[in-house]
Amino acid sequence: MVDSGDTPVVSDADDIAALRRRTGELAALYASARELTAVRDVDAVLERLVERAHELLAADVAYLSEFDDDDVTLRVRETRGAVTAALRDLVVPPGRGLVGAIAESRLPQAVRRYDTVAPERHTEGIDAVVAAEGIVSMLGVPLLSRERVLGVLFVAERRERLFTPDDIALLAALADHASVVLQTASALADARRQAERARAAAAELKAHLDARDRANRVHLELVDAVLAGGGLAPVAHTLSTALQAPVAIVGADGVVRASHGADAPAVGGSMPPRTDVDARVTSPILAGGRSFGAIVVGASDRTLDDVDRRTIERAAQVAALLALSEEAVAEADHRQRSDLLVDLVTASEQRRADIVAALRRAGVDAGRLGAVTAVAVDGGRRAEAARTVARQLGAGALVGELDGLVIAAHGASFDAASHRRLRDALATETLVVTAVADAGDMPRATQDVRSAVALARALGLRDALVTADELLPYAAAIGADGRALASFLDSALGAVRRHDQARGSDLLATLRAFVRHGASPTRTARALTFHTNTILQRLEKLDGLLGAGWRDDERFFRLSIAVRLDELRERVGRGVDG
Repeated sequence: MVDSGDTPVVSDADDIAALRRRTGELAALYASARELTAVRDVDAVLERLVERAHELLAADVAYLSEFDDDDVTLRVRETRGAVTAALRDLVVPPGRGLVGAIAESRLPQAVRRYDTVAPERHTEGIDAVVAAEGIVSMLGVPLLSRERVLGVLFVAERRERLFTPDDIALLAALADHASVVLQTASALADARRQAERARAAAAELKAHLDARDRANRVHLELVDAVLAGGGLAPVAHTLSTALQAPVAIVGADGVVRASHGADAPAVGGSMPPRTDVDARVTSPILAGGRSFGAIVVGASDRTLDDVDRRTIERAAQVAALLALSEEAVAEADHRQRSDLLVDLVTASEQRRADIVAALRRAGVDAGRLGAVTAVAVDGGRRAEAARTVARQLGAGALVGELDGLVIAAHGASFDAASHRRLRDALATETLVVTAVADAGDMPRATQDVRSAVALARALGLRDALVTADELLPYAAAIGADGRALASFLDSALGAVRRHDQARGSDLLATLRAFVRHGASPTRTARALTFHTNTILQRLEKLDGLLGAGWRDDERFFRLSIAVRLDELRERVGRGVDG
């Protein structure tokens, strides 16, 4: 209807329709607002908002694109009226499409024809989706928060349409509702994440406190085990129980000193080699820059954490303190026994009763000490040699140092096997002289071995085991001057030795047999399985080498001493490795 001036006149029917439409819009917005008060299913609410935009604006298509913070793209989340799957899967890169312009400006934008959008915003992918849907006109409004753009709500037509301010206002109101939904969902998700982190932190703190309490409890048990005595065995038992794993405490020599657990190696044995399937944890036992071995923990029934590893390190520290304590006790005991040894082997007969009583208080039975052994090694190795000899001879022996020698008073014999073990342990040449102490006369036996060591050194023996009885007959007569002894042997036997070397003969063997068999040619021939005439011929050659009168009593006595010493030096020196 128009008036006489051709001015359009709004009829009552138009007013009523507009009011009804406005009432419907307000009712829809009110319904959306009610839904926002109890957001539970975000997808359902967003779907309902897109559906209302589709209905209220009487659009062909409605959809909501959400901003992805990870890759700065806009992804379609909800659609209504779409006829292709391509729209539902649409991802718009930053700055492209109408959605990019809306996100950048944070303002609503409408186009009557999509192809009028600035060319730089077109992409082949977006244009293909728009063409597939047959979209011509579009209106989009941003979903805003205070800090950023959350997304864009769109309506689109498959024909040209001029969107009015009322259309923009209505879609903006729905977009605000959608923004509230997204922010609420984000807040709820963040709250859930914070709650999860809080629960995880609380659980981690509780686990840490439990582990710390467990570690402190184990540490106290380790201290109590040390204070109660018993050495390393309680440490291995306590640690094995706490870790639910086999434990072995290994000395620096690789021998197991203490162990606990079904799979732990036996005490006194060696650790088995590590295999690929082994799950061992090893902590060295260190103190003052020295290594006393290691604690080896086998596969546990549970996963060992950092606190468990620190517990193992604590146990290693406790083991190191025990090792130092044992070493200090052993050193004190060694010094006491060394002092007792010196008193025993140097005391007069008048003090013997007092010394025997002191030995008894130290747990040593003087009546079982029937031998004395002297060990000659380099000065830097004497302390180690003394400890090694003490371990070999056991608690019933006394070992100490006296005048540059390691002296031991003991009961059991010091045989060739003992000498080999000592030499292997020290990894150096070791001269050992041993003597029987008649009627417990330790001072006399000690003097005998010291004299015998001096003579053995003069003979050039550095790595040998010899009894004092073999050397003493010559020690008093000749002394222990190495240079004088070498000169004596050379003057007595040098001519014969040089003759044998030059001619390939063996007159020295004939001379030795002649001396051993009382200067009898017949017995010498029988011993060497030669004819007597052969021996007589060799004796004539010796006359020429040794000079006339070498068989006279005085000269023959000296020659006999030289022969026996030379033979003893050769036999003892050769017998070390035999």
